[in-house]
Amino acid sequence: MSILLALALQVGPNPMGGAIQGDELVRDRPPRAQVLPEAEPDEPSDPVSAWLAGCLGVLEEDPARAHAMAQIRRAETTGADRVLANHCLGTAAAALELWDDARTAFTAAREETPKGEPRARARFGALAGAAALGGGDAEGALGLLTLAESDARDAKAPLLEAIAASDRARALVTLGRGEEALAALENSTALAPDRAEGWLLKATLLRRLEKLPEAQTAIERAATLAPTNPEIALEAGVIAVLAGRDEAARKSWQSVLALAPDSPAAATAKDYLAQIGEAGETAPAPQETPQT
Repeated sequence: MSILLALALQVGPNPMGGAIQGDELVRDRPPRAQVLPEAEPDEPSDPVSAWLAGCLGVLEEDPARAHAMAQIRRAETTGADRVLANHCLGTAAAALELWDDARTAFTAAREETPKGEPRARARFGALAGAAALGGGDAEGALGLLTLAESDARDAKAPLLEAIAASDRARALVTLGRGEEALAALENSTALAPDRAEGWLLKATLLRRLEKLPEAQTAIERAATLAPTNPEIALEAGVIAVLAGRDEAARKSWQSVLALAPDSPAAATAKDYLAQIGEAGETAPAPQETPQT
């Protein structure tokens, strides 16, 4: 494995954790896994890897400083050094919610990575697509994520392809192309059947497409894979109440309060519980909070 690929895949701060602006598929998206196909062996220390580790370390404490460091490094370097400068720059820009900067940096990192490194190109393409979504450009995200999926297939990296497919589905939902989004999520869950987030996204979309039996199957799979995820329990309750199973919905939302009492999901669950009322009462189905 080349030093460029090893460094591009090393663990660092996740620039796309949590919900990002313009997410039309789930209201409070759970933190994403780092866009990594699988673990890589450690590479020997060298100045290039030391610089990237240092930049990512600074980012944890001061994203603005890391952003400036990476800009300077990018201007002064070429080749692999410049790719990794764009890596840190894009990560810092995402942390600062400078989505256009992040997209530009990750796109440049992909384009300047050799074609013989499809796995690194896939990762950078996926990050560029996620940044485009963060900036509200679903159409642009669609193109970047399609490229990321292609690169991931070439690299035989199914988990990375599944992550890109999930984000492509989010872009398609934003563009009003729900059935195409569902096809993307079918592919995502087939590629990574043990990834709970893919099943949660699929359940949410199926519910919004009014395919409640299929949504129930998907959310049960997600709950089996991640039984302590409050977002899954929240969605399970919504699916249950729309299917007329008020008591099951009540139990799901009460479990959210037990799992994460101070989370945004808990605040939503409390609102839903208030709407549905106590056992034996009747109330309208909970209304989702509109996107902002």
